[in-house]
Amino acid sequence: MSKLLTLPHTDAGVLSIRAKALVFDDARSAELLVRAEQIAASDATVLIIGETGTGKELLARHVHNNSGRSGPFIAVNCGAFSESLVDAELFGHESGAFTGAAQARQGWFEAANGGTLFLDEIGDLPLAMQVKLLRVLQERQVVRLGSRKPISLDVRLIAATNVDLHEAVRSGHFRSDLYYRLGVATLVLPPLCQRPGDILPLARHFIDVYAKRLGLGYLKLTREAEQALLQYDWPGNIRELENVIHYGVIVSKGGLIHAEDLHLGNRAGRVGAISSNPVVKHELVPPANASLEIEVSELLSRWLDHDEPSLFERFEAALIKSAYAACRENQVQTARALGISRNVLRTHLKHHGLLDAGGKDQALSNSIL
Repeated sequence: MSKLLTLPHTDAGVLSIRAKALVFDDARSAELLVRAEQIAASDATVLIIGETGTGKELLARHVHNNSGRSGPFIAVNCGAFSESLVDAELFGHESGAFTGAAQARQGWFEAANGGTLFLDEIGDLPLAMQVKLLRVLQERQVVRLGSRKPISLDVRLIAATNVDLHEAVRSGHFRSDLYYRLGVATLVLPPLCQRPGDILPLARHFIDVYAKRLGLGYLKLTREAEQALLQYDWPGNIRELENVIHYGVIVSKGGLIHAEDLHLGNRAGRVGAISSNPVVKHELVPPANASLEIEVSELLSRWLDHDEPSLFERFEAALIKSAYAACRENQVQTARALGISRNVLRTHLKHHGLLDAGGKDQALSNSIL
């Protein structure tokens, strides 16, 4: 194994939606590592592009660790905040700035002063906050909510996205000036299926982790199990590989993990064809030789002739429900396929009864994918 990156205290951690290990044995990964370490030495803002579960946070941590910055590395998920709280979370607030603000509190930018702030799922950031973020990057100052006093910052920003930001800019969901500001240095992290040289080293790492945790001795993959791992297309990327290996370790016998122990035959592959683009393409995208506008226009014309009531509502509902079903009720992949942010998608899902009032999915697939 050429190089292994793991999250801090990974042996004590529980399964999460994050990739917890990253290796660079594959030729594409090795090339990416060289570029990341070249970028690390500068203070340039970095944009990491890659699917969910590919290890974007690990790559960001590696850039920070090789930057020479003495401050902390702080990771924040932009999709985890409601629009009403994201301002205070990122930029801080003074006492009394809003109901419930009993005392002043620094935001994540201040907390990362002297170090690196990693903003994951930057495409989910509301437009109003995109304006403020751009100003912070330009002026190197932050103003807390409820204050007029600027606070100087020395923070390197690394942003990450699993959506096509260029398409988000075209659709009006992401500011072009912020997009160009973030993309000073861009790192594209390919999906696991496009760096097959990393699959077996990662599998062996996770075998060691879980065998040790379960108090087992030396475990080995059979040749058939290795072939099964290499032939699967890993829509869930590294985090899915970790789950598969964890189960294989649990059910292993005689120090061997067999192909049937991995249960890959019970798992769905990717919805669409595998592409060199890090953003997944789905079957709901029409063929290249078809005209989407013509197809939709012909369909609309037939319905308009019948004077159908609530036509817009019905078409919107059909689009959201079809995309959600095609992506196996996975919010991240559905938002990516539609070219909208996950916050916008969640609003539509709630409106059409696909998400309950508490914000939880009707299905469980998002918890594992």
